Amino acid sequence: MFFRGQKFFVAGMSVSGESSARFLLERGAEVYIYDDVVSENISAVMSELASIGAHIVTADGCDVAANKCDILVLSPGIPIDAHLPVTFRRQGKTIIGEEELGALFLRAASVAVTGTNGKTTTVTMINEMLNSAGEHSVACGNCGNPLVKEVEELSFNDFAVIEISSFQLETLSSLRPHIAVVTNITEDHMNRHYNMENYVFLKSKILRNLRESEYAILNYDDPVVRGFAKNTKAKVIYFSVQSQVDGAYFSDGSIYFKGEKYFDISEMTVGGVHNVYNALAAVAVAGILGIDKVKASRALCAFKGVSHRVEKIREVNGVTYINDSKGTNVDATIKAAQSMTAPTVILLGGKDKGDDYAPLFEGLVSTNVIHAVIYGENRFKLLNAALKAGFSGFSLCSEFETAVFLAEYVVKEGQCVLLSPASASFDSFANYEERGEAFRKLVEKINETAVK
Repeated sequence: MFFRGQKFFVAGMSVSGESSARFLLERGAEVYIYDDVVSENISAVMSELASIGAHIVTADGCDVAANKCDILVLSPGIPIDAHLPVTFRRQGKTIIGEEELGALFLRAASVAVTGTNGKTTTVTMINEMLNSAGEHSVACGNCGNPLVKEVEELSFNDFAVIEISSFQLETLSSLRPHIAVVTNITEDHMNRHYNMENYVFLKSKILRNLRESEYAILNYDDPVVRGFAKNTKAKVIYFSVQSQVDGAYFSDGSIYFKGEKYFDISEMTVGGVHNVYNALAAVAVAGILGIDKVKASRALCAFKGVSHRVEKIREVNGVTYINDSKGTNVDATIKAAQSMTAPTVILLGGKDKGDDYAPLFEGLVSTNVIHAVIYGENRFKLLNAALKAGFSGFSLCSEFETAVFLAEYVVKEGQCVLLSPASASFDSFANYEERGEAFRKLVEKINETAVK
């Protein structure tokens, strides 16, 4: 792509939009930048970009700028059917995302990971495993480190382990990973994708460019993901907790790849069946790439987890507080609840993503969750689902801080408080990380008292 003389409209000044704008400006492109939510931080970013040549676009000037520009670089937070991308599409102009921009210039071998849940953990496991084995590998993409920031530093002998969300897949077409991993698919983001057919189609796009020389690692226990094998040219490698597949599998307390034992799951630092699935996907990558079994096993067993995903914050007054702010959908929250080994008070609520919450409360019945503190913008939808499911142990409030105080009041010695909201954070927070940090700060303020 020749940048000088090209006009790019970068919409959304989050970390991916900022990185895209910098990448383009450094290569001589003319860049127009816009964000419809102008916070203090976004304003500072836009001012800095303007100082190095970007043109700031206001809401009133969007259509004029769109007419001037050749290519739209769309933030994953902006729906593909919003006014701005529709304007570009009607004019027959190109729409790409930050990961597409990065993919166009990527020289390193890539391992791409998508799915509803487990993406960040799986990406981090694979990246730590590769680095422990002496490879130069970088975790990037949806996990918070934009691909476009890394492409210039990655050579042909390096690895990019890329997390890809359904939002990013809307504007991604050029990436051809050597290995594509699909962790699972459950209902999520229905407010954005409208139905499961659209959502499943987007997830399947990660396999679209694979040739016979590449690999698709698929979750055999998920029938939708297993079905992706029918429509890919790649070599298919399965992973499974339930069956001894031709790939990575769990048997008699241990993880195997193609009949060869790697390690016992009792050696893993992190627990929960969801992390067994994540480790199986990582072991499959190790087997394909020929990573030393001992080094791969050591790295995966030592893995301590990722922030905001079933992360122990503190034990105070005999109560363990656990941050799973990354649990933004029903399936993720159920998996977090299933990992609880003690009676648990769960915090549920936030911004509705169009999910059906009936399966949430039906699933919680078979876990150690004994009480739910329901809060946030979607609290009444959650409440109705709880009542329909016959789930009666709950409290109701509106604000997040109040919900944490209520949980502290309800919970008893020897029990846990789990923040796993099954909802987006955008009713009160910029993202799930900010919500998790708010939870951490509130928990850290809890004083030691006489045990209840």
